[in-house]
Amino acid sequence: MNDWRRNPWMGVFAATLCPFHQDESLDEEGLRAYIAALAAVPGLKGLVPNGHTGEIMSLREAERARVTCVVAEAVKQSGRDLKVVSGVCGEGSLPAIDHALAAKEAGADAVLLMPPHHWLRFGRSSAEAVGFVADVAEGARLSIVLHQYPAWTRAGYTLDEMLEIAKIPEVVCIKMGTRDMARWLYDYEQLKAARPDLPIVTCHDEYLLPTLLEAGDGALIGFAGFAPELMIELVHACLEGDLKRAKEAQRTVAPLARLIYDFGEPGCGAHQRMKVARWLLGGISSPVFRRPVRPLPEADVQRMRERLKEIGMRVVR
Repeated sequence: MNDWRRNPWMGVFAATLCPFHQDESLDEEGLRAYIAALAAVPGLKGLVPNGHTGEIMSLREAERARVTCVVAEAVKQSGRDLKVVSGVCGEGSLPAIDHALAAKEAGADAVLLMPPHHWLRFGRSSAEAVGFVADVAEGARLSIVLHQYPAWTRAGYTLDEMLEIAKIPEVVCIKMGTRDMARWLYDYEQLKAARPDLPIVTCHDEYLLPTLLEAGDGALIGFAGFAPELMIELVHACLEGDLKRAKEAQRTVAPLARLIYDFGEPGCGAHQRMKVARWLLGGISSPVFRRPVRPLPEADVQRMRERLKEIGMRVVR
Protein backbone atom coordinates (compact mmCIF):
# COMPACT_ATOMS: atom_id res chain seq x y z
CA MET A 1 0.00 0.00 0.00
CA ASN A 2 1.91 3.01 -1.29
CA ASP A 3 -0.80 5.68 -0.93
CA TRP A 4 0.67 7.91 1.77
CA ARG A 5 -2.80 9.12 2.76
CA ARG A 6 -3.90 5.59 3.62
CA ASN A 7 -0.67 3.91 4.66
CA PRO A 8 -0.36 4.17 8.46
CA TRP A 9 3.45 4.41 8.28
CA MET A 10 3.65 7.20 5.71
CA GLY A 11 3.13 10.92 6.32
CA VAL A 12 4.08 13.06 9.32
CA PHE A 13 5.14 11.64 12.68
CA ALA A 14 5.95 14.03 15.52
CA ALA A 15 8.85 13.21 17.82
CA THR A 16 7.53 14.65 21.06
CA LEU A 17 9.04 16.77 23.79
CA CYS A 18 8.81 15.78 27.45
CA PRO A 19 7.93 18.37 30.11
CA PHE A 20 9.50 18.26 33.56
CA HIS A 21 8.88 20.09 36.82
CA GLN A 22 11.60 22.36 38.22
CA ASP A 23 12.94 19.42 40.25
CA GLU A 24 13.25 17.45 36.97
CA SER A 25 10.44 15.04 37.88
CA LEU A 26 8.08 14.07 35.07
CA ASP A 27 5.23 16.54 34.58
CA GLU A 28 2.47 14.09 33.67
CA GLU A 29 -0.27 16.71 33.60
CA GLY A 30 1.82 18.90 31.33
CA LEU A 31 2.63 15.94 29.09
CA ARG A 32 -1.05 15.04 28.75
CA ALA A 33 -1.95 18.59 27.80
CA TYR A 34 0.90 18.80 25.26
CA ILE A 35 -0.03 15.46 23.67
CA ALA A 36 -3.72 16.42 23.56
CA ALA A 37 -2.79 19.58 21.67
CA LEU A 38 -0.70 17.63 19.16
CA ALA A 39 -3.35 14.93 18.73
CA ALA A 40 -5.90 17.60 17.81
CA VAL A 41 -3.86 18.70 14.78
CA PRO A 42 -5.32 17.24 11.56
CA GLY A 43 -2.87 15.42 9.34
CA LEU A 44 -0.56 13.77 11.85
CA LYS A 45 -0.08 10.02 11.49
CA GLY A 46 1.62 9.34 14.79
CA LEU A 47 3.42 10.51 17.91
CA VAL A 48 6.88 9.33 18.90
CA PRO A 49 7.73 9.72 22.60
CA ASN A 50 11.12 8.75 24.03
CA GLY A 51 13.09 9.85 21.01
CA HIS A 52 16.10 12.12 21.25
CA THR A 53 13.67 15.07 21.19
CA GLY A 54 11.97 13.50 24.22
CA GLU A 55 15.28 13.17 26.09
CA ILE A 56 15.32 9.37 26.18
CA MET A 57 18.93 9.37 27.37
CA SER A 58 18.01 11.22 30.56
CA LEU A 59 14.91 9.15 31.36
CA ARG A 60 15.05 6.25 33.77
CA GLU A 61 13.76 2.93 32.43
CA ALA A 62 10.49 3.07 34.37
CA GLU A 63 9.97 6.67 33.23
CA ARG A 64 10.26 5.66 29.57
CA ALA A 65 7.40 3.21 30.03
CA ARG A 66 5.40 5.76 32.00
CA VAL A 67 5.83 8.41 29.28
CA THR A 68 4.63 5.88 26.70
CA CYS A 69 1.62 5.06 28.85
CA VAL A 70 0.65 8.72 29.30
CA VAL A 71 0.99 9.38 25.56
CA ALA A 72 -1.04 6.29 24.64
CA GLU A 73 -3.78 7.24 27.10
CA ALA A 74 -3.91 10.81 25.81
CA VAL A 75 -4.14 9.61 22.21
CA LYS A 76 -6.96 7.23 23.12
CA GLN A 77 -8.81 10.04 24.90
CA SER A 78 -8.44 12.24 21.82
CA GLY A 79 -10.36 9.77 19.69
CA ARG A 80 -7.78 10.11 16.93
CA ASP A 81 -6.35 7.13 15.07
CA LEU A 82 -2.70 7.94 15.72
CA LYS A 83 0.19 5.52 16.01
CA VAL A 84 2.20 5.65 19.23
CA VAL A 85 5.83 4.76 18.52
CA SER A 86 8.03 4.59 21.60
CA GLY A 87 11.78 5.06 21.35
CA VAL A 88 13.91 2.12 22.47
CA CYS A 89 17.63 2.38 23.14
CA GLY A 90 19.40 -0.60 24.68
CA GLU A 91 23.07 -1.47 24.75
CA GLY A 92 22.37 -5.15 24.13
CA SER A 93 19.66 -7.29 22.58
CA LEU A 94 18.19 -8.39 25.92
CA PRO A 95 17.85 -4.85 27.40
CA ALA A 96 16.37 -3.63 24.11
CA ILE A 97 13.85 -6.50 24.15
CA ASP A 98 12.93 -5.64 27.73
CA HIS A 99 12.40 -1.98 26.83
CA ALA A 100 10.33 -2.93 23.76
CA LEU A 101 8.15 -5.25 25.84
CA ALA A 102 7.66 -2.50 28.43
CA ALA A 103 6.62 -0.10 25.65
CA LYS A 104 4.23 -2.71 24.27
CA GLU A 105 2.69 -3.20 27.72
CA ALA A 106 2.37 0.59 28.08
CA GLY A 107 0.33 0.86 24.89
CA ALA A 108 2.82 1.48 22.08
CA ASP A 109 1.89 0.36 18.58
CA ALA A 110 5.55 0.14 17.59
CA VAL A 111 9.04 1.01 18.75
CA LEU A 112 11.58 3.35 17.22
CA LEU A 113 14.63 1.10 17.52
CA MET A 114 17.89 2.97 17.98
CA PRO A 115 21.22 1.19 17.55
CA PRO A 116 23.28 0.35 20.65
CA HIS A 117 25.36 3.42 21.40
CA HIS A 118 28.52 1.51 22.24
CA TRP A 119 28.72 0.94 18.48
CA LEU A 120 29.56 4.64 18.17
CA ARG A 121 32.85 3.90 19.96
CA PHE A 122 33.67 0.31 19.07
CA GLY A 123 31.78 -0.41 15.86
CA ARG A 124 30.20 -3.79 15.12
CA SER A 125 30.02 -6.52 12.48
CA SER A 126 27.21 -6.73 9.94
CA ALA A 127 26.01 -9.93 11.59
CA GLU A 128 25.69 -8.07 14.90
CA ALA A 129 23.92 -5.11 13.30
CA VAL A 130 21.31 -7.18 11.49
CA GLY A 131 21.08 -9.65 14.35
CA PHE A 132 20.29 -6.93 16.86
CA VAL A 133 17.16 -5.92 14.97
CA ALA A 134 16.18 -9.56 14.41
CA ASP A 135 16.62 -10.26 18.13
CA VAL A 136 14.27 -7.43 19.14
CA ALA A 137 11.75 -8.43 16.49
CA GLU A 138 11.69 -12.01 17.72
CA GLY A 139 11.80 -11.15 21.41
CA ALA A 140 9.14 -8.44 21.45
CA ARG A 141 6.92 -9.32 18.48
CA LEU A 142 6.14 -5.65 17.96
CA SER A 143 6.32 -3.45 14.88
CA ILE A 144 9.69 -1.73 14.47
CA VAL A 145 10.59 1.62 12.95
CA LEU A 146 14.32 1.34 12.26
CA HIS A 147 16.34 4.39 13.29
CA GLN A 148 19.14 4.91 10.77
CA TYR A 149 21.93 7.02 12.28
CA PRO A 150 24.18 9.39 10.29
CA ALA A 151 26.67 7.73 7.95
CA TRP A 152 29.57 9.51 9.68
CA THR A 153 28.91 7.51 12.87
CA ARG A 154 29.94 3.89 13.39
CA ALA A 155 26.35 3.06 14.35
CA GLY A 156 24.75 3.76 10.97
CA TYR A 157 23.64 0.80 8.88
CA THR A 158 25.12 0.20 5.43
CA LEU A 159 22.79 -0.26 2.48
CA ASP A 160 23.52 -3.99 2.44
CA GLU A 161 22.64 -4.21 6.13
CA MET A 162 19.41 -2.28 5.61
CA LEU A 163 18.49 -4.60 2.74
CA GLU A 164 18.87 -7.55 5.11
CA ILE A 165 16.99 -5.78 7.90
CA ALA A 166 14.17 -5.01 5.45
CA LYS A 167 13.52 -8.76 5.20
CA ILE A 168 12.43 -8.83 8.85
CA PRO A 169 8.61 -8.73 8.81
CA GLU A 170 8.32 -6.67 12.00
CA VAL A 171 10.24 -3.79 10.37
CA VAL A 172 7.42 -1.58 9.10
CA CYS A 173 9.30 1.65 8.37
CA ILE A 174 12.79 3.14 8.19
CA LYS A 175 13.53 6.52 9.73
CA MET A 176 16.33 7.49 7.37
CA GLY A 177 18.84 9.77 9.05
CA THR A 178 21.93 8.89 7.03
CA ARG A 179 22.65 12.56 6.22
CA ASP A 180 24.70 11.44 3.22
CA MET A 181 22.79 13.41 0.62
CA ALA A 182 24.77 11.92 -2.25
CA ARG A 183 23.33 8.49 -1.33
CA TRP A 184 19.82 9.48 -0.27
CA LEU A 185 18.05 8.75 -3.55
CA TYR A 186 20.14 5.67 -4.39
CA ASP A 187 19.54 4.03 -1.02
CA TYR A 188 15.83 4.85 -1.25
CA GLU A 189 15.56 3.31 -4.70
CA GLN A 190 17.46 0.16 -3.75
CA LEU A 191 15.37 -0.41 -0.63
CA LYS A 192 12.15 0.18 -2.54
CA ALA A 193 13.23 -2.24 -5.25
CA ALA A 194 13.81 -4.92 -2.62
CA ARG A 195 10.70 -4.19 -0.55
CA PRO A 196 8.25 -1.83 -2.29
CA ASP A 197 5.84 -1.82 0.66
CA LEU A 198 8.41 -0.50 3.17
CA PRO A 199 7.92 3.22 3.93
CA ILE A 200 11.09 5.30 4.19
CA VAL A 201 10.66 8.59 6.03
CA THR A 202 13.16 11.37 6.47
CA CYS A 203 14.36 12.72 9.81
CA HIS A 204 16.55 15.37 8.17
CA ASP A 205 15.01 18.44 9.79
CA GLU A 206 17.77 20.56 8.24
CA TYR A 207 17.30 18.96 4.78
CA LEU A 208 13.56 18.39 4.93
CA LEU A 209 12.58 19.99 1.63
CA PRO A 210 15.36 18.52 -0.55
CA THR A 211 15.03 15.00 0.86
CA LEU A 212 11.27 14.91 0.32
CA LEU A 213 11.41 16.44 -3.14
CA GLU A 214 13.95 13.83 -4.20
CA ALA A 215 12.38 10.79 -2.51
CA GLY A 216 10.60 9.91 0.69
CA ASP A 217 7.30 8.75 2.13
CA GLY A 218 7.00 11.24 4.95
CA ALA A 219 8.92 12.60 7.92
CA LEU A 220 9.52 11.60 11.53
CA ILE A 221 10.89 14.77 13.07
CA GLY A 222 11.12 16.71 16.29
CA PHE A 223 10.10 19.86 14.43
CA ALA A 224 6.62 18.32 14.04
CA GLY A 225 6.40 18.14 17.84
CA PHE A 226 7.14 21.87 17.93
CA ALA A 227 5.23 23.27 14.95
CA PRO A 228 3.06 20.44 13.61
CA GLU A 229 0.87 22.54 11.33
CA LEU A 230 3.88 23.96 9.50
CA MET A 231 5.50 20.55 9.10
CA ILE A 232 2.29 18.95 7.85
CA GLU A 233 1.86 21.67 5.23
CA LEU A 234 5.44 21.33 4.02
CA VAL A 235 5.55 17.52 3.99
CA HIS A 236 2.13 17.09 2.40
CA ALA A 237 2.96 19.61 -0.32
CA CYS A 238 6.08 17.59 -1.15
CA LEU A 239 4.24 14.26 -1.11
CA GLU A 240 1.63 15.74 -3.43
CA GLY A 241 4.31 17.00 -5.81
CA ASP A 242 3.27 20.63 -5.38
CA LEU A 243 6.63 22.40 -5.64
CA LYS A 244 5.21 25.92 -5.49
CA ARG A 245 3.26 25.18 -2.31
CA ALA A 246 6.24 23.36 -0.79
CA LYS A 247 8.57 26.31 -1.40
CA GLU A 248 6.02 28.71 0.06
CA ALA A 249 5.80 26.54 3.18
CA GLN A 250 9.60 26.40 3.37
CA ARG A 251 9.78 30.19 3.43
CA THR A 252 7.66 30.13 6.59
CA VAL A 253 9.61 27.27 8.13
CA ALA A 254 13.13 28.53 7.32
CA PRO A 255 13.44 31.33 9.91
CA LEU A 256 12.11 29.06 12.64
CA ALA A 257 14.50 26.31 11.59
CA ARG A 258 17.45 28.69 11.78
CA LEU A 259 16.37 29.75 15.26
CA ILE A 260 16.05 26.16 16.50
CA TYR A 261 18.82 24.34 14.60
CA ASP A 262 21.29 27.20 14.10
CA PHE A 263 22.39 25.74 10.72
CA GLY A 264 23.28 22.39 12.34
CA GLU A 265 21.88 18.90 12.82
CA PRO A 266 19.24 18.11 15.43
CA GLY A 267 20.90 17.55 18.80
CA CYS A 268 20.52 18.33 22.49
CA GLY A 269 21.11 22.02 21.92
CA ALA A 270 18.44 22.19 19.22
CA HIS A 271 16.00 20.13 21.26
CA GLN A 272 16.50 22.41 24.24
CA ARG A 273 15.90 25.52 22.12
CA MET A 274 12.81 23.83 20.68
CA LYS A 275 11.42 23.16 24.15
CA VAL A 276 12.15 26.70 25.33
CA ALA A 277 10.58 28.17 22.19
CA ARG A 278 7.41 26.10 22.56
CA TRP A 279 7.25 27.14 26.22
CA LEU A 280 7.58 30.80 25.24
CA LEU A 281 4.68 30.29 22.85
CA GLY A 282 2.56 28.68 25.58
CA GLY A 283 2.60 25.23 24.00
CA ILE A 284 4.28 23.25 26.79
CA SER A 285 4.22 23.56 30.56
CA SER A 286 7.94 23.84 31.24
CA PRO A 287 11.25 24.71 29.56
CA VAL A 288 13.23 22.45 31.93
CA PHE A 289 15.73 20.19 30.15
CA ARG A 290 17.21 17.39 32.20
CA ARG A 291 20.82 17.25 33.28
CA PRO A 292 23.57 17.04 32.27
CA VAL A 293 22.26 19.74 29.89
CA ARG A 294 22.30 23.10 31.69
CA PRO A 295 19.59 25.77 31.44
CA LEU A 296 19.83 28.26 28.62
CA PRO A 297 21.24 31.60 29.82
CA GLU A 298 18.50 34.17 30.30
CA ALA A 299 20.11 36.35 27.63
CA ASP A 300 19.66 33.51 25.12
CA VAL A 301 16.04 33.03 26.17
CA GLN A 302 15.42 36.74 25.70
CA ARG A 303 16.96 36.64 22.23
CA MET A 304 14.69 33.73 21.35
CA ARG A 305 11.71 35.65 22.68
CA GLU A 306 12.57 38.64 20.52
CA ARG A 307 13.29 36.53 17.44
CA LEU A 308 9.99 34.67 17.74
CA LYS A 309 8.19 38.00 17.86
CA GLU A 310 10.09 39.21 14.78
CA ILE A 311 9.03 36.06 12.94
CA GLY A 312 5.42 36.88 13.82
CA MET A 313 4.79 34.25 16.50
CA ARG A 314 2.58 35.01 19.49
CA VAL A 315 4.87 34.93 22.52
CA VAL A 316 3.00 34.58 25.84
CA ARG A 317 5.92 34.17 28.27
